[in-house]
Amino acid sequence: MTISERIQEKLRGLPEPTQREVLDFVEYLAHKRRKEDDEWSRLSVTAALRGLEEETWPQYNEADFKEKWQ
Repeated sequence: MTISERIQEKLRGLPEPTQREVLDFVEYLAHKRRKEDDEWSRLSVTAALRGLEEETWPQYNEADFKEKWQ
């Protein structure tokens, strides 16, 4: 039996108000996980860009961005 099946089996035996509590907790865990993933993503981007603040970048103008067709 999978973990999901075991959870569903236990959940069926609980009264509805308790099932709502379980749902709230599951939603909290999902939100917490997304928040942690977002924080790691931000940290990764920050680490990847570290030191680029002092780089010299070329100055582009509008003509540089226009595609030319022949």
